[in-house]
Amino acid sequence: MRGEYKVPGGKLVAVDIETDGERISHVAVSGDFFLEPDEALFDINAALLGLPSTSTVAELAAAIESRLAPETQMIGFTPEAVGIAVRRALGHATDWSDHTFDVIGPVSMDPRMHVALDEVIAAELARGEVNPSLRIWEWDQPLVVIGSFQSYRNEIDDEGRERHGINVVRRITGGGAMFMEPGNCVTYSLVVPVSLVEGLSFERSYEFLDQWVMGALKELGVNARYIPLNDIASDKGKIAGAAQRRVTGGVVVHHVTMAYDIDADKMLEVLRIGREKMSDKGTKSANKRVDPLRSQTQRPRDEIIASFLQHFEGLYDTQRREYTDEELAQAQQLVETKFSSEEWTKRIP
Repeated sequence: MRGEYKVPGGKLVAVDIETDGERISHVAVSGDFFLEPDEALFDINAALLGLPSTSTVAELAAAIESRLAPETQMIGFTPEAVGIAVRRALGHATDWSDHTFDVIGPVSMDPRMHVALDEVIAAELARGEVNPSLRIWEWDQPLVVIGSFQSYRNEIDDEGRERHGINVVRRITGGGAMFMEPGNCVTYSLVVPVSLVEGLSFERSYEFLDQWVMGALKELGVNARYIPLNDIASDKGKIAGAAQRRVTGGVVVHHVTMAYDIDADKMLEVLRIGREKMSDKGTKSANKRVDPLRSQTQRPRDEIIASFLQHFEGLYDTQRREYTDEELAQAQQLVETKFSSEEWTKRIP
């Protein structure tokens, strides 16, 4: 059996393994990493030999660390990376290449529907009814989407919200508030099995799941980098923020919102938290806009979205599909019974 793991920003680790049914009976680690001294590779292999085939990434990494001499230098990879490759070889973890992804392009609808669809599609994947998916949000009205654990009154200025006619919905993932008007952001959701990020810490899983979009941004001329825990930035400042949740049934919901062309003045009248964050960046004068995607790419938003989808489809095995009537019906029911309710929206006052 063979497993591979590409370390974000690092090197490829490959592991060829045999087992006797319960324990690792043969192991050979290889890759394009750097390792000093050379003999340390034999120590890594020896550390894994005889371990139970059910060992976790943490247990595999600990075995390697305990075997290596203090002066050993692992460059471009880690004991954890070897552990992830081992788990993939043993079938406990999966890689992007192990899945076919549904790709759902932008469909304009009530933005609360998109929040609900995260929950609907995650439940379908948990039941094995659909493939993992990438979908692009599109919305027909302004909305503020707050994180699952944010305080409503600390985030929202109700007077400003009512003046601008903007509703609020609480999503199922954590993270910060998203100020969304038609055409001002690019938002996507990834719904994937937890096996894809098996062995990764929450921090590493964010960067891992957004590796593809970093490549897409590079193709558009944006030199982007990941800033832990969940921000994508360039040398000109923050571009995007990510949020994630691991839900029942072994599914990860991961989404990212990128600023295309946001009216900062309006945002600061609606979001309380935004005032402090924006003042830190010196954005205090009128008519300011938050527009990293527009200004750094010089491209229309629709063209950026098309480029993102093309890049994703060029990397992985994908198939295009549309939302089913049943998915839309379930999402609408959730909007009416949960995501439009005061009980949910203000569950943290």
